[in-house]
Amino acid sequence: MNILVLDSIHGGQPIAAAFVSRGDQVDLVDVYRGTGPVSVEVARSRKYDLIVAPVHLDPDHPLIRTAKAPVITHHEAIRQLLGSYVPGIMVEITGARGKTTTAHALASLLPGPGILHTSSGTFRYPEKEFISRSSITPGSVLEAVRLAKETGGWLIAEESLGLTCAGTLGIITSAGDFRFAAGKKSALSAKLASARSCKNLLLAEGITENPLNNVMHLENTASCTGTECTISLGTTTRRFINPLIALPAYRDSLALAATAAVMLGIDPSPLSGFTALTGRMEARYVGGILVVDNANSGTNFRTTIDAAQYARNVAGRNEITLVIGQQEGDGAVCEGFAFDQILAAMEAIRPSSLIWVGRFPEPGTPDHAALIPLAPVRAATFEEGYILARQKTVQGSIVLAVKTWR
Repeated sequence: MNILVLDSIHGGQPIAAAFVSRGDQVDLVDVYRGTGPVSVEVARSRKYDLIVAPVHLDPDHPLIRTAKAPVITHHEAIRQLLGSYVPGIMVEITGARGKTTTAHALASLLPGPGILHTSSGTFRYPEKEFISRSSITPGSVLEAVRLAKETGGWLIAEESLGLTCAGTLGIITSAGDFRFAAGKKSALSAKLASARSCKNLLLAEGITENPLNNVMHLENTASCTGTECTISLGTTTRRFINPLIALPAYRDSLALAATAAVMLGIDPSPLSGFTALTGRMEARYVGGILVVDNANSGTNFRTTIDAAQYARNVAGRNEITLVIGQQEGDGAVCEGFAFDQILAAMEAIRPSSLIWVGRFPEPGTPDHAALIPLAPVRAATFEEGYILARQKTVQGSIVLAVKTWR
């Protein structure tokens, strides 16, 4: 087949290489930077049997709008390429928030060897040995599957903006939605569309759609009150207690992981010992000051508000130094922390001190005028912002709410 693969910088390269390895003729186009061996203009002049495009590409891109060949997504291409070459247990996780926490929680339950692939890194279990760090684009699933097959165990893979449905179970962790693909698509709708080919599907609370028959809705299986969570699935009932369940940022993720475990025939009770992940509501004292670290790739308005409330409850004081923003260079954090959401979080929390991280709006713009009186202290990076917060804070707490890969 003659195949055109679009977007070399967001997972297109491993997809193109996989098609080449099976004997296809492949052109790979960098649709964003315009560099590479094949330009958009050259690709438009050629005939293809199949076009593989990322779900986040503008649907009005000329290579899509005028396409005569069938167009499939990167997610669909991975499913085609893998076929039956998948681990015995393969769980895929996507969603606007909670992906990484759900993945780590479920990995803590699965027996034997396995591979955990998340935005925080790829790890070999049960040793939790760090292997590497790569993106969570669909293309990265190919290497994660290879590692899992080499290990002879399971795979849990965090994926952006959808599921390949190549494996045993797909999970959508949040009903949260936003516009993407030049503002022309709904992220939640795209994830649900990708899930139609999954063998089994688990949906977070608030997602009412049924994209396939084998779908499980979290509100029908999990009941969490205070620090206790009960999972009821058919004739099976399991309970576990964990202080993190009281935090909204953890409650749904732990409930999803526990439900997924029961669906796989695994006891979720060891989640009683699950602890907070770095950058995900992790609380620690540094020099007598409480630091609530919620700086990660999933930071958003809701988790920032929750982090501030958590800090005030634990510290017993109202004063907060808030470190907030999106680190420059992390534009690839696909599910962003929009400026209006950041501003709304700042106004809702009303911190005693604020440190802005990342690019500041251009002078003369409404965003610049709105931010100037609120953010007199600025930092280029998350690390610099944290150092400044440590220097400025003598009482109360520090809340880290920077959207960044870690």
